[in-house]
Amino acid sequence: MQGTVDGFSYGLVTPLVAYLMACLGGALGLRCTTRSLLVARSWRPGWLLLGSAAIGSGIWTMHFIGMMGFTIQGTPIRYDVPMTFASLAVAIVMVGLGIFIVGYRGTRGAALFTGGTVTGLGIASMHYLGMAGMRLDGELRYNTFTVAASVVIAMAAATAALWAAGQVRGFLWSVGASLVMGLAVSGMHYTGMAAVSVHLHGTAEPGSGESAAALLAPMLIGPLAFLILAGVVVIFDPMMVTGRLPAAPVEHKPGVPARPTVHDTAGPAARPVRPHTRRPLARRRSRVPQNR
Repeated sequence: MQGTVDGFSYGLVTPLVAYLMACLGGALGLRCTTRSLLVARSWRPGWLLLGSAAIGSGIWTMHFIGMMGFTIQGTPIRYDVPMTFASLAVAIVMVGLGIFIVGYRGTRGAALFTGGTVTGLGIASMHYLGMAGMRLDGELRYNTFTVAASVVIAMAAATAALWAAGQVRGFLWSVGASLVMGLAVSGMHYTGMAAVSVHLHGTAEPGSGESAAALLAPMLIGPLAFLILAGVVVIFDPMMVTGRLPAAPVEHKPGVPARPTVHDTAGPAARPVRPHTRRPLARRRSRVPQNR
């Protein structure tokens, strides 16, 4: 028996909230990626790890907020706890691989393509692994072409978001990159959900797993709390909003006048002016005639 699938049982509430969560996680993660490009290599792994966890938590939270509006007429839906946690781990690890590639190899050429591809595959892997954790009295079937389209959307949008994050041109670029990342996650999610069809067995309720309300609501608290903490770190970092290095402070010492800043206006072809130095008095030749 064919089951009726409804992905918008709460209307536009769950898609909009899910998109905002994807944008939040993308904004924090991409700003951490941008920050890693501006610091010494010793600090870079920490910022990249924070960015990976932020994006992974954001896309995982987005996915399961969207799934709270997903219902199948004729059977309740339950979720396998280990599989659900595994999807979060896969999201963080796969996205981390892509971000580390971009963080150390740059946002151009093969490095950008590889990083965007791995990040997009991480988004898709998280989605379909989370779908595999669903327990219901039926069988999920997927349209191959639509599934492939969802993966391509995730890879293309993730690549564009990483490229925008690597431009390091200020706050507006970060907002644009986070919107693109949110589009990558949401577009991939709902395109993947459009590929789903359900064949119901009509025998009994699923014997294992937890309901969405009992499982997902408490599990969302951890990623949401992490996103808030990551947001605090981003807000109070002086380089995160502007995307530029702070100006070096001028050292003032008592009794020593500060050196004036000299601006070169003559161009590179100008020759430096040598300072005039007086010759020692012993080497000067006297112009007064001597009396003999």
